[in-house]
Amino acid sequence: MVYEGTGSFDEDTILVERFVAGDSSAFETLYARYYTRVYNLARGVLIDPEEAADATQEIFALVYRNLPKFHRQSKFSTWLFRISVNRAIQESRKRRFRNKTLELDQAAEQPAPSQGGDEPDPRVQLAMEKLAPQDRAIITLFYWQELSLQEIADSMDINLNAAKTRLYRARERFRQYFEQEPEI
Repeated sequence: MVYEGTGSFDEDTILVERFVAGDSSAFETLYARYYTRVYNLARGVLIDPEEAADATQEIFALVYRNLPKFHRQSKFSTWLFRISVNRAIQESRKRRFRNKTLELDQAAEQPAPSQGGDEPDPRVQLAMEKLAPQDRAIITLFYWQELSLQEIADSMDINLNAAKTRLYRARERFRQYFEQEPEI
């Protein structure tokens, strides 16, 4: 896997140029290169895998339509992650009022969670669900996408100090939710 800062910037720039010149296979390459990272970012913000998959498709549709407008003043990945964060947060805000409960007969059809040893701590999921979309976005960018604070600042269109402050506050809120006793 090629991470930003290790040569993909030049490759991405070349792919963008090829796409703008009419080579649609260049976009397919960008899509394949970044799909997983965009999906994981959307999943971190939206929590639900199906909503994240839908948002990822919408994000790439936006990128496809707007790629000719990309001015190359930042790395392609920074531009892509900015679009991804904004879109995932918008989707989260639209869906927060939607009822997340299952009917009893639907719940009975759901498979029971496995008791495997590699299962993530369910408290992490619960804590993430309680966070605001912006907090989920910054935590996802830092811990799951492993972006630097400067890359996060660029992706969220904020300055470095704001990124540090937001990450600190998001971590504190996460810790509070994580340490709470589960509601029964």
